[in-house]
Formats: sequence, structure tokens, C-alpha cells
Amino acid sequence: MDRIILIKYGELTTKKGNRNFFVNTLYNNIKNKLAQFDVKISKDISRMYIEFKDNQLDEIKEVIDHVFGIHMYHIAYVVNTNIEDIKNKLLQILQLNTFKTFKIETKRSDKTFEYNSQQINPILGSYILKNMANVSVDVHNPDILVKLELRPYKSYIYLNGYKGIGGYPIGTQAKGMLMLSGGIDSPVAGYLAMKRGIKIDAVYFEAIPHTSLNARNKVISIAEKLAKYADKINLHIVNFTQIQEQIYKTASDNYCITIMRRMMYRIMERLAKKYNGLVIINGESIGQVASQTLTSMSVINSVTNMPVIRPVACLDKLEIIDLAKKIETYEISILPYEDCCTVFVPKHPVINPSMEECLKFEERVDYNKLIDEAVNSVHTIKIEEQTKFKDLL
Repeated sequence: MDRIILIKYGELTTKKGNRNFFVNTLYNNIKNKLAQFDVKISKDISRMYIEFKDNQLDEIKEVIDHVFGIHMYHIAYVVNTNIEDIKNKLLQILQLNTFKTFKIETKRSDKTFEYNSQQINPILGSYILKNMANVSVDVHNPDILVKLELRPYKSYIYLNGYKGIGGYPIGTQAKGMLMLSGGIDSPVAGYLAMKRGIKIDAVYFEAIPHTSLNARNKVISIAEKLAKYADKINLHIVNFTQIQEQIYKTASDNYCITIMRRMMYRIMERLAKKYNGLVIINGESIGQVASQTLTSMSVINSVTNMPVIRPVACLDKLEIIDLAKKIETYEISILPYEDCCTVFVPKHPVINPSMEECLKFEERVDYNKLIDEAVNSVHTIKIEEQTKFKDLL
């Protein structure tokens, strides 16, 4: 029997005048991600339709499950918009299933059809009752809910529904620069930012030899997981060694993390301007560590006028972990390879840093020169799903 994937937009339908832009962006994203498959994609203002080969369905579903902008999708049977054809097709479909009770719901987009929705449901229900034994109608809690969408020429019948990941299609917002560490929080922040339509570049700060190539490979693996939701992610690797060493030579131990984060923000702003990013995104969660108290955030954030988005700021750790497991980054994040944010953590980092103290420590070194060197020596890797860069490093 002919089947298609029928996609429902959800939040995109609230866009009114910009709706076509959002739908077209979703269409292009799906088209790009399904380029390797033998599919035909069409769309209208309320639905998208994917014609596919049966032997590719499971793989296609796996791709669709990672596309932002989809509220729900169904595997729908295609039938001529003719009452007799609809009855016969529905019977064929239900005979493939085991159930005792059913309910039929009809949406009539084709207003020229001879029956309205309230008339069609009992016609179809009666036909099923006459032709199938030991089944009955249950309008409250049916074993099977049949959905019928009546459209000109072709109509769609479906029983099943698969929940999409929602949000807006990537590319409906401009680019953001994600501070991607090897920890649990920043990948979740990247995922949530992409869910709002933001295209991301990722930035990883490393301090070899204090951090290892294993730590870098860990971040590449995390970026590969995030790339399942996008066409690709550019991962910019910043050599942070000299800056970090100078900080630990010249600043008080308890201020090192604060100064380090201020330097990172300065570099992030420079990279954002270089790569056309409009915002900085990070995985800071209020109060989780010393550098994430409100006072610390204020002092650290003061070095840039660029907006900083903190998608997990108000989530607790367990909520973040749940999301990390959902997007399959958690098991990678807990691998025991330290990044430059954790390798030199002092025993008692300051939780209420003073701006004056920060400026005093920063005046001791020509950090502008070091920042220039770090920005100019950035190494960029284009990350795609399952990209195998590890053997090349």
C-alpha cells in the first residue's frame, strides 16, 4: 500500500506573516539531511509530505527524529478522495492490526467533498463494524485511533504518531558561538540553542600539554552528536596554553578561574566577529560552581558587550543530565579527560570576585597580545555526524 511521511509543523504555525520563511527553512533542512535517500518532498502551508522507499523508512525516521521544527509526524496511507476507496483502504489497514476498539477522527480540508466530518465518521465506522468481527467503537479510550485527512484528489489515513523534537528549524535565527567544553552542561546548551533555530559554531579552549589530545577528541565526539541536529558544525580549537599559564603565574590562586573566564569571553567576542556570530552561548548554570554565581557572572560578563545566552542557567544538574542522556552526550562528557576549565581548579575559588582585583591582576600581563595570537592561530574542524577526524590528529 502506498505510504508517505506526513509532517506537522507545530510551533511554526504561530508565525503568521513569516510562516513561509519558517516552512521553507524546514523544507530545506529536511531536504539536505535526506539527500542520500530516494525521497520526494513536497509541502504546503500546514503539512509536509515525504514519499519514500519502504526499505529506507527506519533510516529516514532516525534522521527526522533529529530535525528541529517538527511537532509530530505520521506514516500515512495515501488514498483517492473517494468514499468507496477510503472505506476499502481503511479496512485493509485495520486488518493488518490487532485491536478490540477503535475511533475515527476526520479533518475535511476539501470542502467540496460530499460528506462533512460528522457524517464521514459514522459511515466509515459502520463499514468497519460490518466487515470485521469482534471489534467495537470506543470514543473515549480506543485501542486504535484512526485519523483521516481529506484533501483534494488525495487523502491520508494514519494510525500512528511520532513526536518530533519541536522548536524552530536551524537557520531561522543567525549564528551563535557555543563555548563547548568536555563537560555535561555545554552540549545541552548547544542543543537548546539549536532548538530555537540558532545555527552554531563551537569553540573549544585547550591548553596542551596541560590538557590532552584525548580531551580534544572527547569534544570532537560531543560535536559529532550535536551535528546530528545540523548539517555541520564548525569546531574552532583555541590554543589557550600561554594565556592560562600567565594567569596562574600572576593572579591569586582564588581568582584564576575568574580571570580565565574573562579571557575566554574576550576571545569569544573576537571569534564571533570573525565568523559572523551574533551571540555567545555557554553552559553556565546559576550557582553550580564558583564562576557561576551571579556576582561572578557579572564580573566575567563585563568584558564584552555581546549578548550571552545561557540556555541551562535555571536548570538544576539532574535536569541537565536528563537532557544530556537524551541527546547522547552524557556518556562522552563523563569520560575522565580534563579540559582547561577543570585541570587547574583551585581549592577555594572566589565566589564574589571584585572587579578591581580582576583589573589589577590583568594589568600585570600584555593579554591583548596573547589574545591576538590565540585568535590568529585557531584551528577549525568541520564536524559532521560520524566524522572520523580522530585518526588524523
